[in-house]
Amino acid sequence: MAFANILVSVDLDGAAPDRIRLAAGLAQRFEATLTGAAACKVPAPDYVRDIGEIDDAEPQFEEKARAALARARELFDRSVDAPLRRDWREALAGPITHLVEQARAADLLVVGRRGPEDVAPGALGVPPGPVLMEAARPVLVLPPRIERVRGARIVVAWKDGREARRAVSAALPFIREADQVFVVSTGEGARYEGAEDVADHLARHGASVTTHLLRTVVSDADELLRFALKQEADLIVMGAYGHTRLREWLFGGVTHEMLRTSPLPCLMCH
Repeated sequence: MAFANILVSVDLDGAAPDRIRLAAGLAQRFEATLTGAAACKVPAPDYVRDIGEIDDAEPQFEEKARAALARARELFDRSVDAPLRRDWREALAGPITHLVEQARAADLLVVGRRGPEDVAPGALGVPPGPVLMEAARPVLVLPPRIERVRGARIVVAWKDGREARRAVSAALPFIREADQVFVVSTGEGARYEGAEDVADHLARHGASVTTHLLRTVVSDADELLRFALKQEADLIVMGAYGHTRLREWLFGGVTHEMLRTSPLPCLMCH
């Protein structure tokens, strides 16, 4: 697998320029097209008000939405200074719906983390959770103030299931170029889920790989992050929402915690 088109979510928050520059760097590295995507939904009129006021307000709503998209386009163009193929897709629509639609022609999506301490991205912002659920593409989730992902030391969070298998396949362009890959399992029954087989598979792709079985003390996500930081990893690869998303919302889970708190970029697949 290779990346031919990298799709980046563009909004107007302070983390967007770093996200765009990082996506541009990946596009240049993998000789891919970089596509920026932004959408802004025109607010529905308030039908309680006088009909004449509604008619007067509707053009103003659309004008404001188009102005926001114009600023997003300017930000995209200003943040990409590398010589590479570019495309731009915008719409007067919901940002999640638009990004998911554009994902049909992308190999990798790049979006920002949405944690409790992160600045809200405004009307153009896209939370990573719904995109992971709906896009059917690998999603690179970035915390703020990350400008580069080399993938020199990669942690693969392995739990045998469709999500993790897809994530490993999606990450092969990074894994083939990595200096070291750590295949990590944690939780009950982890030793029986084929981590050694996965390590052998990645070694056939030329990776230098080791396997590790972690003992969970606080939570699986906490243990995974402790290990990744200790190994000075710069990318985590993992499946997303192995449990139902409703269960993750109600009771928490690895995906839920990583999307909110991971200080490292995470390449995820559902």
